[in-house]
Amino acid sequence: MPAPTRLLATAVTVAACLGTTAVPATAATDTDAVVSRGVTIPAFYNPPATLPAADGTLVRTEPLPLALSLPGVDGPLPGTATRLMYKSTDSAGQPVAVTGAYIEPAAAWKGSGARPLVVVAPGTMGQGDQCAASLGLEHPLTVNWQTLSVGYEDLAIYRLLARGIAVVVTDYAGLGATDRLHTYVNRVDEAHAVLDAVRAARSLPGTSLTAGSRVALYGYSQGGGATAAAAELQPSYAPDVALAGTYSGAPPADLAAVTAAIDGSDLAGALAWSVNGFVQSDPELKPIADAHLNAAGKAALKDLSTMCVGDALLAYNSARSTSWTTDGSSISDIVRSEPALSAFLAEQRIGTVKPASPVRLATGTADDLVPHAQARALAVAWCAKGADVTYKPVVLPSLGRSLINHFTPLLTDQGDAIAWLTDRLDGRPATSNCSTLPLKP
Repeated sequence: MPAPTRLLATAVTVAACLGTTAVPATAATDTDAVVSRGVTIPAFYNPPATLPAADGTLVRTEPLPLALSLPGVDGPLPGTATRLMYKSTDSAGQPVAVTGAYIEPAAAWKGSGARPLVVVAPGTMGQGDQCAASLGLEHPLTVNWQTLSVGYEDLAIYRLLARGIAVVVTDYAGLGATDRLHTYVNRVDEAHAVLDAVRAARSLPGTSLTAGSRVALYGYSQGGGATAAAAELQPSYAPDVALAGTYSGAPPADLAAVTAAIDGSDLAGALAWSVNGFVQSDPELKPIADAHLNAAGKAALKDLSTMCVGDALLAYNSARSTSWTTDGSSISDIVRSEPALSAFLAEQRIGTVKPASPVRLATGTADDLVPHAQARALAVAWCAKGADVTYKPVVLPSLGRSLINHFTPLLTDQGDAIAWLTDRLDGRPATSNCSTLPLKP
């Protein structure tokens, strides 16, 4: 069995353990229905024409049935979920509707103070609306003849809920919400969506959250970049959202380095998600993209714009961007040759601002998909600014495939990451290891 197929099989097995729902291809039942690769997106995800003025304001809510829900003395285990749509602001300063979910745990919080809240910023799910993490809570495995999506973040979410920690999950701008394309790895869009999720959860009636509830952030891969950016932007964008701690796992802090690494890799499809997202964020980049992409490249970008990770693994594994361009240049070559693209990626760089709260940054030493070196460089940059950083190199041998090298540290470090966040939520101070970082791989 090829490595990508093995990884998919493992992910599907995990989803099955959580409770699997296969979603068949369905047709739209009314004129408002949006269908993405054979999956009808619930009408809830269609944003209204006008959004509230204040960031984090709830637009609408509804009960969200969890795939795994068991009877418990204090309510269904692991908790009771609510689907959310809330208002945020994108990188262009425009209002945007973001969807997600809040889960009220059945388990009691045994730490100090009021029940705390963790925002889970999902890792790469894809760019089709059917890939949204909030939908993954309801359907851990979405599969038909056109798409395959696995709600792999459910494991971390359930581990947090088991500790009595309330969880709010963001879908990010344009993932789930049907009015625009997901702006994949746009640090401002993602950071704002994460911070506004806290505001949305706080305003949801009937929860056990209080004004004294401590808040922390959890994210790996795309989510690690989102939480890292949120930790940087929190003082300026959301001074009302004090952070007890942030976990940033395998953050794509330097998109130029990540772009070069994923080209030709197991997850080469993420190149298209990036380009699609850049053009969504800054339409002035579209003529540049159009000038460099050939017919195959334009077709790939359109095709991938509705795909999830599973689809991309099966259809675009090991694809090289040189086959997508008019002159055989790679996307990295084009970025270097086009000042506007170079400037856009430079604006996405994480590490230029000091986080005001403790951060735990983990990176697999063998990670060659979201390269270890650029993630370590983020820790170095933050330490140089005097930030409170706990740097954790996850030392593992290379396992042969880039996606496996990237995915394995997520699983091996997850328990320690959640334990570190739990300590911060319990009021225990973090201990920076910046002084010993030069000695660590």
